[in-house]
Amino acid sequence: MRSHTQYLWFNTKNRQEFINITPQVEAELKKSGIKEGLCLVNAMHITSSVFTHDENSMQKGAAVQI
Repeated sequence: MRSHTQYLWFNTKNRQEFINITPQVEAELKKSGIKEGLCLVNAMHITSSVFTHDENSMQKGAAVQI
């Protein structure tokens, strides 16, 4: 079984901000050479989170409306 670990760091300008990290995750998957399996993306800080959704123009901003 192969594995690949990479820590990505992001700095935000605002207190609350959404960052699309799909390109960075895809680049790491390509670099790893792993073709199938599980990709775990985990927020390693208590004040951050990772969530997935299909982004489209109708949904932009919907996640912020709490």
